[in-house]
Amino acid sequence: MSDRANQLISDVLRRIHEAIVENDVTYDEYQTAKQWLIDVGQAGEWPLFGDVYIEHVVEEHTFGDRAGSQGTILGPFHLAGAPVLKAPFELPRRPDEPGDPALITGRVTDADGSPLADANLDVWQADADGRYSGFMPGPPDGNLRGQVRTDEEGRYEIRTVIPGPYTIPLDGPTGKMTAAAGWSPWRPAHVHLIVSAENYEPLVTQLFIDTSDYLDSDVASAVKDQLIVHPEAKGDGSLVIDYDFALAPARATASV
Repeated sequence: MSDRANQLISDVLRRIHEAIVENDVTYDEYQTAKQWLIDVGQAGEWPLFGDVYIEHVVEEHTFGDRAGSQGTILGPFHLAGAPVLKAPFELPRRPDEPGDPALITGRVTDADGSPLADANLDVWQADADGRYSGFMPGPPDGNLRGQVRTDEEGRYEIRTVIPGPYTIPLDGPTGKMTAAAGWSPWRPAHVHLIVSAENYEPLVTQLFIDTSDYLDSDVASAVKDQLIVHPEAKGDGSLVIDYDFALAPARATASV
């Protein structure tokens, strides 16, 4: 066992032991907790539990001092290989896709404000009913998923719809734990992005719609003030979101 593994495992176990003593945990409570751990594994919910209740601390600690735009958690619903879109840069969607039409536009720059041409924005989101394609019944495969590239001035645009809020699964052990603790199971409406460019550190982030419920009670604790956007209504009935992303230089890796 490495020194690092010994340090982390010992520290986590020590804190669990301290919590047991400090909260006077009974044998019945221990058996309930042990069964819950088994249930999470059998339900395949460890990724869900980690993404909802742990990832935000790792993200904040790892990238808290990074230059450029704010990031937040990746979450469990990303799928690699979304199509690269051509003009008019519309995320694939159903002909009768519910939700208010929206245009997300802006620039991708370096941390000093210089534009980054051919930067990539990998975009995915829930539909207006809070459902993700590939994970939930309803939307067809690939719905509201795509990639766009910036032009020579670092500009981008994405045509989509305003997503809806949604709950984490309520019938599994993670949802039952959330209910037992009396916590909100909701995530506010948001659009996911991974913004990347050669020689720059990828930015994993989300844009949160300012009119959404649950901004102050996000179950994943992923909302940051800098990531709340304010759509502006245009004459054609669409909503425009303008947001610029600034990328930090790639971190140097130690040579072997």
